[in-house]
Amino acid sequence: MKENILRCCICGEEFAPDEVCRFENRIYCLDCLEEETVVCEDCGERVRMDEAVTDSNNTLCRFCFNENYCYCEDCGGIIHNDNAYYMDGDEYEEYPYCYTCYARMRKDKAIHDYGYKPDPIFYGDGKMVIGVELEVDCGGYDNDNAKEVLKIANKNREDRLYVKNDGSLDDGFELVSHPMTLSYHKNEMPWESIMKKLVHMGYKSHQACTCGLHCHVSRAALGDCYDKQEDATGRILYFVEHHWNEILKFSRRTEAQMERWAARYGNNGNPKKLYNDVKKGYCSRYRAVNILNYSTIEFRMFRGTLKYNTFIATLQFVNEICKAAVSLSDEEMEALTWENFVSSLDEKNDSELITYLKERKLYTKEAE
Repeated sequence: MKENILRCCICGEEFAPDEVCRFENRIYCLDCLEEETVVCEDCGERVRMDEAVTDSNNTLCRFCFNENYCYCEDCGGIIHNDNAYYMDGDEYEEYPYCYTCYARMRKDKAIHDYGYKPDPIFYGDGKMVIGVELEVDCGGYDNDNAKEVLKIANKNREDRLYVKNDGSLDDGFELVSHPMTLSYHKNEMPWESIMKKLVHMGYKSHQACTCGLHCHVSRAALGDCYDKQEDATGRILYFVEHHWNEILKFSRRTEAQMERWAARYGNNGNPKKLYNDVKKGYCSRYRAVNILNYSTIEFRMFRGTLKYNTFIATLQFVNEICKAAVSLSDEEMEALTWENFVSSLDEKNDSELITYLKERKLYTKEAE
């Protein structure tokens, strides 16, 4: 009888003691041990193959995987928790991704995080440029929908428009244009096609109580030096405060909506005093005219719209307010009545604005 001969529990063959290993109190030959078990790369413990977690690059015991690892939501690969990436601000934010999938998804992602702010690209000839933020809701926080909009906006030219997440919206996103002259917005930018597409996809703007239309005007357009820009900004604030009732009607917002998203400062004296009081007092970006941005001032008082004429009229209105603020003195701005302002509009260049003012009964008889 052979002494010290051991039998493998898997293949049943007999082996010398130095040709077998014990695992979980059972005897395995070396070949069967390699076929039936693996060594965890994290803790170094050997486990049965059917209890291991593996992919093409990793072999782990179940305990180590549960404690320190996860699966990439896209490719299914195993990643250490410290190397997992998450897509902030969208429907994928809960799920972990490996770097390769994360980088690809970021590249393909049409809806950027709220804090996304690329370097501005200026379109059109002239310093008076307007950057638009148009909020749309009720049609879905949908990456594919955003891509369809961008396909129209950026056809044959990249980076005229981008899309961002906005926490104030229930089920939509925010469209943001790079700075453009009024002429470029009207004649080059396909806003009408964009709005038709959004309506077709079920989005709302005016009808949704959540949406605004914000216009950023470059401070550089208000004067060739800091002091001139400051003086013109004061005159803009004065115009808005002095003609608040007309602007409220123009905005299509309620008093309560204005108070929440675009509150007035209060009409305190002449343009220079008003502006100085605003700078010294409480400032918030949730004002009718937000002056907290370094390179722009922001008109926030307008309700969102997917009606093209209303959209262009709003941009023309902002443009005309800024033109008046630049060309008039403080005394002339104080003397400017609403009727004088409306009567100065050009029927050819401001036709959408004039039509809109008539619709809102703001194109007064005295001005006709």
